[in-house]
Amino acid sequence: MNRLPYRDAADLPPEDQALLVRPVNLYRAMVNSPGMTRAFLGLAHHIRHHSALDARLRELAILQVGWVTRSPYEWSHHVAIGRDFGLTDEDIGAIAVESRGGTSGLEPAARAVLRVAREMVAGADTLSDATFAAAAAHLDQASLTDLLVIVAFYCGVVRFLGAARIGVEDSYQPCLDEFPLPVDEQPEKN
Repeated sequence: MNRLPYRDAADLPPEDQALLVRPVNLYRAMVNSPGMTRAFLGLAHHIRHHSALDARLRELAILQVGWVTRSPYEWSHHVAIGRDFGLTDEDIGAIAVESRGGTSGLEPAARAVLRVAREMVAGADTLSDATFAAAAAHLDQASLTDLLVIVAFYCGVVRFLGAARIGVEDSYQPCLDEFPLPVDEQPEKN
């Protein structure tokens, strides 16, 4: 059960109602602090619409964060969002293969992005020189910088989701049913 109340636009003063233009549970809980929500949405909007990182690679990185942290909310939302940005079912399925230490059919740039995300989820100073170099071989400086910020941002998002116990909306449950998160399997440590 969620620890923060879910607010609806009608619960908010007129100047804050636009914060729930997408009334998903994450924002409905976060809007308990409108100023924080505005700041959060600013970066989230930039990531989604103005990042130098290719949208498909961005979504793979976010999904990798959701997979490693076993965040049903993040995973389900970005399965749906990722499809809107060009992810295929094979791309989504490859995350499990790569997370187990296997080699999927993804291209080298995507595999490097996933590895960056896995290593960054593991801790603050866990991105190896080899993994950084592999990503840098495929990304320009702006895209590489954005990748690191995006993964760090979504590490924070999944921590908030878990701490506040934000529930997955019924409309996103089919994504979890189609691509369930593992329950017993531990992610591969790189």
